[in-house]
Amino acid sequence: MAATVIDGKAFAATVRDKVKTHVTRLVADHGITPGLAVVLVGEDPASQVYVRSKGKMTVEVGMKSVEHKLDVNTSEADLLAVIDQLNNDPEIHGILCQLPLPKYLDEDLIINSISPAKDVDGFHISNVGLLGTGQKSMVPCTPLGCLMMLRDHHGSISGMDAVVVGRSNIVGKPMAQLLLNDSATVTIAHSRTKDLADVVRRADIVVAAVGRPEMIPGDWIKEGATVIDVGINRLDAPEKGEGKTKLVGDVHYESCAARAGAITPVPGGVGPMTIACLLANTVTACCRANGLEELEGLTA
Repeated sequence: MAATVIDGKAFAATVRDKVKTHVTRLVADHGITPGLAVVLVGEDPASQVYVRSKGKMTVEVGMKSVEHKLDVNTSEADLLAVIDQLNNDPEIHGILCQLPLPKYLDEDLIINSISPAKDVDGFHISNVGLLGTGQKSMVPCTPLGCLMMLRDHHGSISGMDAVVVGRSNIVGKPMAQLLLNDSATVTIAHSRTKDLADVVRRADIVVAAVGRPEMIPGDWIKEGATVIDVGINRLDAPEKGEGKTKLVGDVHYESCAARAGAITPVPGGVGPMTIACLLANTVTACCRANGLEELEGLTA
């Protein structure tokens, strides 16, 4: 039996619709428009595309979008001054500094200069600590999107055996914490895990976030398991023509889909959920700042 394909693109559209409805109510009932500010340093092409997409979708759901595009040689002091200004702007409820930053900037310092209440990326050390102790926090967007899809597919993941392959601060670690908070039994595996294949084979849920193209083959997947592929890797695709490339995940899709009960594709799986959850986090931050009811189903 072929695996159910978890359509992240369609799910993200549903999330954005919920956000838009809630924003409309906030404006109509309270005169409050959630505001998201994105700070971009330098001219990294991928970051520019991502920032444009964020801005477009922010406006589409009725929120205020602010972009600060700074020169690649912007000093740390000037960047911190921009963030301080946004921290103190009551019309801005969410702030993110697009990563990666130029290497001369202290990434940890910059991230932790953002007000935790406005840290819609969920990277601030205070939010990391709150999430790790099961308290209300801002949650990183990609793991939050994965959790939403798992909840939607399974209803409850309580008691399920979950393996997260990857231990990054952005995906792997917060993903494991979210699964644990939902009462899954969680293992964090990585490239140095002994008998990695056997560890993955026992999982009811596999979240692949290791950053290696097609690293996980189908024979590592337990029959009927749910596979969430966070990886986005670009490979040469000579079969498509000279100079052509293709996007693949961290799992080998065809062989994994032959054994899994459900799987996310790449592209069109986890990726679209990241920006959708960024919008949801901005509305959540706005509601918390104003003591209003949060949007049900769009928080951890």
